[in-house]
Amino acid sequence: MNKRIDIDLLDSGGDSVYVSERKVYPRDVSGRFDRLRKLAVFWLLGMYYLFPWLKWDGRQAVLFDLPARKFHVFGLTFWPQDFSLLAMLLMILAFTLFFTTAMAGRLWCGYACPQTVWTECFLWMERWTEGDRAKRMKLDAGPWNREKALRKGGKHILWLAFALWTGFTFVGFFTPIASLGARLVPFDWNGWETFWVLFYALATWGNAGILREQVCKYMCPYARFQSAMFDRDTLIIAYDPMRGEPRGPRKRGLPSVLERARGLLDVRAAYDYVFRASRHPSAAQARLQAGGTVMLGDIGAEAAPLPKFEQEELGDCIDCTMCVQVCPVGIDIRNGLQYECIACGACIDACDDVMDKMGMPHGLIRYTTQHALDGQHGRVLRPRIFVYAALLTALVVGWTWGVFNRSPLIADVLRDRNALYQQQGDRIANGYTLKLVNKTDADQRYRVRIEPADGAPLALKDAPLEVKVPAGAVVSQAVEIGAPDGVRGRHALIFVVEAADGSAKALVDSTFFGPM
Repeated sequence: MNKRIDIDLLDSGGDSVYVSERKVYPRDVSGRFDRLRKLAVFWLLGMYYLFPWLKWDGRQAVLFDLPARKFHVFGLTFWPQDFSLLAMLLMILAFTLFFTTAMAGRLWCGYACPQTVWTECFLWMERWTEGDRAKRMKLDAGPWNREKALRKGGKHILWLAFALWTGFTFVGFFTPIASLGARLVPFDWNGWETFWVLFYALATWGNAGILREQVCKYMCPYARFQSAMFDRDTLIIAYDPMRGEPRGPRKRGLPSVLERARGLLDVRAAYDYVFRASRHPSAAQARLQAGGTVMLGDIGAEAAPLPKFEQEELGDCIDCTMCVQVCPVGIDIRNGLQYECIACGACIDACDDVMDKMGMPHGLIRYTTQHALDGQHGRVLRPRIFVYAALLTALVVGWTWGVFNRSPLIADVLRDRNALYQQQGDRIANGYTLKLVNKTDADQRYRVRIEPADGAPLALKDAPLEVKVPAGAVVSQAVEIGAPDGVRGRHALIFVVEAADGSAKALVDSTFFGPM
């Protein structure tokens, strides 16, 4: 029982939890998916950094005013009483994620996730200061000198400035951003404003600059439960082993297997080649040390090395490893679908560029389904897609109707808890507190009256009662209802509150008590 256990369980892929994560140096790439990703970055960050500065009806267009308990989103104002709309909005976002994932995989991760968007920006700044992939690797491997200190320092200064701007903008969604900026010099922020600016800046710096793909691989739960939403008809980014295997370098001029007599491989043979290549990587693959969770065979299964193939026997993959070099999470897409893949499409752009240089058609790595990849009939539009779409449509319609049909008036009545009733000579009185919330952007006057449900002779004191409520304010009004001395027991009544201009009306049920 005293056998020593070596905790350095480093395997050939470098995936041991006891070993430091290897840094990923994604290569720059250009192509249709790269352009789409950049467009998404500019659009999403543009909204994030611009929206707090927009004005709407004399106030900040998007402001989550927590002290006043009001959320302003352009022309809409949400109150705590609108919590059901918030819950429905979260359901809409969840079903949107389910719908897009079931149909087209991890589009959210590849194009819209904040981690992806900010990491992309931080990578741009890293390329501006340290150079391309090869230069960054050489810089990290070299000793510290003046050039390395300047380049690393310049990068972190840019990161810090961008992160602080991000934290400042984040706080600007909760505190009027113009006031926040005006109080920067001379510095007059309160403790919470300072804390959240620095906290969010540090989180941005750490997640997008330091951790990067490790957030996606180890911290984000989405990668873990995505398999529950995937099936063999889900669109995924996949390598076509029937066309690409066996992989290997060759001279230019060799046509694609689609144009040669060899044609496509049998499915079993193709996946066998992929499995054996993953177990016995080429020199180019070994240098890259691609990570990823590969599930091509049984755990511990052995595979014989691939033999040397003649040029005519090779598939279209030239084993250039460009798909691995451009991957922001450092996996080899040729090993099959892996939970680390964020579906950014960078490997498609890289492979298409190589295919152009080799004179071969695009599509060796492409968006497809597992059924289509295996040569089977598949359906992108299937029952679960229609179910998600129907639920999503119903929720969106319900939420939209709820937002635009909200009452601009909230009325509530609280009985006096000190006494069940008060004896005032030959009359009986009950005390109430009427709370009115004016959810509009203009001052309102509300008329208050009562309607006894059982015809009891109840009367509202100071009737007709009119209450003025400023725009977006909450007003509490003491109200007294009286009745003759002969009224006994409990009587239901209704408070009717109407806006003077007829724009809103609220009914509140309550009770009147007399001697039992």
